[in-house]
Amino acid sequence: MQITENSLVTLHFSLALADGEVIDSNFHGNAATFQMGDGSLLEGFEACLLGLSVGDRETFQVPAEKAFGLHLEDNVQTFKRHQFGVDIVLEPGVVVSFADASGAELPGVVSRLDGDYVVVDFNHPLAGKDITFMVSILSVAEAPEEA
Repeated sequence: MQITENSLVTLHFSLALADGEVIDSNFHGNAATFQMGDGSLLEGFEACLLGLSVGDRETFQVPAEKAFGLHLEDNVQTFKRHQFGVDIVLEPGVVVSFADASGAELPGVVSRLDGDYVVVDFNHPLAGKDITFMVSILSVAEAPEEA
């Protein structure tokens, strides 16, 4: 059986950067099971799986725009240092949490300090990076009918 848009898939996977650094993998752990289209994988990764079958082991190059998106300068914002609590240690790499207009959590990463200003990047940390996606398909089944 081949993977379709309605398949229930169990697989091992690995995500790596262009330099070979592995950023996520379950090859040495429990396999992942998900239903295609359920939001567990980004569309760009799901598209690679279509047509694969049990036993297939493939490696795909997923460009940034189909992986975690392009790095957008509009997602980099500058705040005055006093807008942060005095108990927050501000240094590059620190993740700070904000609330968006609907009250949902919106994490940002401090990218640099510039005098009385703090530059925060709200892009996904992997935005702008091409990803090597390696998969080993363990099982494929039809997704159960919704009740």
